[in-house]
Amino acid sequence: MSIKFLLDENVDDLYRTGLLRQFPDAVIWRVGSPAAPPLNTLDPDILDWCEQHRFVLVTKNRASMPVHLRDHLDAGKHILGIIVLNPNLSIADTMDELALILEASKPDEYADQIRYLPFKG
Repeated sequence: MSIKFLLDENVDDLYRTGLLRQFPDAVIWRVGSPAAPPLNTLDPDILDWCEQHRFVLVTKNRASMPVHLRDHLDAGKHILGIIVLNPNLSIADTMDELALILEASKPDEYADQIRYLPFKG
């Protein structure tokens, strides 16, 4: 099984479409798309959905997501991981980072963690 991404609603859809061009078999959904949580879903509910459906969340939310993850874990729940985008990275560099994660990471490699892009120095 490979990593599946759920992009939160504030992550531009160009990341989904660009990654799917490169990895047509990848599972990359976005909040608000069919079968994904609807737009305006609260962050704790998105974490629950990601846990239930075994998705890694990709978000821009640096402010409150660490608090939501801590609350999620404190409740005895788990998640396959949260990837936080860096607003200072170019679109191309962000795409490269996400592509590397899709290509080289194990599905549970980031379990119960928040990881911030860029991973590489």
